[in-house]
Amino acid sequence: HGVNQPRYPWADGPEYITQCPIQPGGGKFSQKVIFTTEEGTLWWHAHSEWTRATVYGAIIVYPKKGHAYPFPKPHADLPIIFGEWWKQDIFELFDDFRRSGGDPLVSHAITINGQPGDRYNCSGQDMFKLAVDQGKTYLLRLINAAMQDILFFSIAGHQLTVVGTDGTYTKPFKSDYITISPGQTIDVLLRADHPIAASYYMAAKFYSSARAAVNLNTTTALLHYTTNNTTTTPTAAAANFSAVSLSATADTNASVAFTARFRSLADKKHPVDVPQKADTNLYFTLSMNAVPCPAGATCAGPNGARLAASVNNVSLVLPTSMDVLGAYYRGIGGVYGDDFPSNPPVSFDFTNLTIPAVYRTPATGNQVRMLEYNSSVELVFQGTNLLGGVDHPMHLHGTNFYVVGWGFGNFDRAKDANKTYNLVDPPFQNTIAVPRNGWVAVRFKATNPGVWFMHCHLERHASWGMGMTFIVKNGKGPNDKMLPPPSDMPPC
Repeated sequence: HGVNQPRYPWADGPEYITQCPIQPGGGKFSQKVIFTTEEGTLWWHAHSEWTRATVYGAIIVYPKKGHAYPFPKPHADLPIIFGEWWKQDIFELFDDFRRSGGDPLVSHAITINGQPGDRYNCSGQDMFKLAVDQGKTYLLRLINAAMQDILFFSIAGHQLTVVGTDGTYTKPFKSDYITISPGQTIDVLLRADHPIAASYYMAAKFYSSARAAVNLNTTTALLHYTTNNTTTTPTAAAANFSAVSLSATADTNASVAFTARFRSLADKKHPVDVPQKADTNLYFTLSMNAVPCPAGATCAGPNGARLAASVNNVSLVLPTSMDVLGAYYRGIGGVYGDDFPSNPPVSFDFTNLTIPAVYRTPATGNQVRMLEYNSSVELVFQGTNLLGGVDHPMHLHGTNFYVVGWGFGNFDRAKDANKTYNLVDPPFQNTIAVPRNGWVAVRFKATNPGVWFMHCHLERHASWGMGMTFIVKNGKGPNDKMLPPPSDMPPC
């Protein structure tokens, strides 16, 4: 996740996009992962149905030898991985969710490094504990591996300094809390400058702007101090939970206010290359949808329908006979179409509080959008209020993008692009949360030939069809072409 894999999409991972799934009972595949300009915190996860609920981990890329962090070197660094946990087998849960046509079962717990913490009745002793030395600075590498929602995170009494996201460094800024989307990584500095006599809660909770069913629990961990090789007793009794700075569950203003503060370093050692103009302009609506329930079935969606999701009113249906990459590379027809729309097929007031039901039913298909090699692309994500709307953390494989603008309501190019875009030091990310009933504009150069998936990183939305595929054509030079496949690609 977030590794660009230059010219080599064969090990990128999403099932039926760049490969067929590794088969159970002995199937195997040797992945070749190519790192280039990434530095900081990334991660890896399974990309088949909902297996990423448990199959994931951190990727840490340190500065090259002879190079330094763009901030004082921390005493130590540590991954902090947020996850979700159910009392039900994840495969059974996925099958039940797909069968019902409604929302999936809400998770029973959020976790920090695998532990739910003491705010749950059954896990009072199961807390992750972080020991720090007073006066030292620590680099916490935050990774949101949760399946379904954006998270707020805070450490009681401690202000955090944000220094990076998605494998790139950023201009530092201080904050009492963090907002982190599924798929996103954020690097923060923690200064251990508090008294050693107490323990301090670390806590995370869901942010959800519109979802009716959400896990309202808070997951906790403990921060405690050591001195002269003596560790304070890390007990929750010595901690003050009320000191944790967590926003209300539906606090959209807190979520976007944090995200809007990111800026690239944009200095000599960390230059930016923001496309000042775009060769290709794309406008993608992100919608929740409803489709009729099959005859004879009972569906748990609105008014007895099945829930769906779409990009530009196309709900993605993956092939099962062959992956898109294999079909493209070998010139095999019938696996995908090449006419994904550059704009929504029908325009209406996307963020109106009431939208006619006629717009709820999407088309279905597996179309791709072809991009010319080395072209500059502007992509505007537009959230819609269909079925109430919600935030969408959108993730692009194969390249990072510059987040050049965002806002609420319907995107207006004349007003928004000309007056609010940041083309000087925008953040360079691979995952960005499109706010409920709002928009986000990103720009990137299509310099990575291959097949690259783009999707919402809320797993239920991806399962309902909120995704599409870009194909970046080969360039003319020998180093501008996609590399050949390995010999052990999994069979379909």
